[in-house]
Formats: sequence, structure tokens, C-alpha cells
Amino acid sequence: MSASDNPGTLAPADEIVAAQRDIVDTFKLFEDWTERYQYIIDLGREAPPFPEEWKTDKYKLHGCQSQVWIVTEQRGDRLHYAATSDSAIVAGLIQLLLQVYSDRRPADILATPPDFLKEVQLAEHLSPTRSNGLHAMVQQIRQHAVQAMVAAGG
Repeated sequence: MSASDNPGTLAPADEIVAAQRDIVDTFKLFEDWTERYQYIIDLGREAPPFPEEWKTDKYKLHGCQSQVWIVTEQRGDRLHYAATSDSAIVAGLIQLLLQVYSDRRPADILATPPDFLKEVQLAEHLSPTRSNGLHAMVQQIRQHAVQAMVAAGG
């Protein structure tokens, strides 16, 4: 039984696991980290537009070297995340996280850690400040999921 069959369980959601697997498989296509960095930068450059009116302190994420803004909207039983950064590589890292966690159920988000980050060895290839910022982004996504569950009485 998957978490989508029983929303009260905290088993990893199949769709989140599949999204993480897709990212790991994509990273395996590249021969070296120069190509992987370029892919991440391209993801950031190709990200959907982020409204200028959302670039406020209300949505600003602290703990990142670059400026990062993240907006969360409840859409039915799922959380939709929109985010951007003033740094192309950070914007790309954001897009990886959004591929995994946006438009997912809060319980599924909390039940499924970002294992793909270790599998693709991102922490080992980012500067310590970028790695800390990536961790801060994951924590923000998870915190919004906790808040949604509390608001829903779960």
C-alpha cells in the first residue's frame, strides 16, 4: 500500500520516489560534474517565470548565500511550490527540489527525504555555503508541509 492509498501513513509516496529516480537517472547520463553543473544552470534558466511581486521579505528564505524566494500554495490536498533565486545554479537546484516536492501531499513530502541529493553527490560538489542553502530550502519545503498538516488537523 502506498501513502496515496492511506493518507495517514508516512510511507514514501510513489510519485516522489519516481521523481527522485528520474533525477538520478538524468545525472547518470552526464560524464562529469562540468556537464552536471551546466544541466543545473540550464534548469534554473528555463524555470517558469516568478512574479516580481513575490520577491519580498515575506517569501525570502534566510540561510542561503544567494537570494531565494519560495511561495507555497495549498491546492486541494497538495502543496504547490514556486521558487526562484538570483543565482542561476541555485535556481536550478530549486527546480530539482520542485520536481520532487511540488504538487505533492504534505504527508508524502514529510515521509520522503531527498535521498536523490546523496545519490547524485550534490553535497560533495557544492560549496559549503551552497550546500547549507540547499539544506535550508529542503527544510523550508518540509516546514510548509508540517504547517499544512497542522492546519488540516493531521
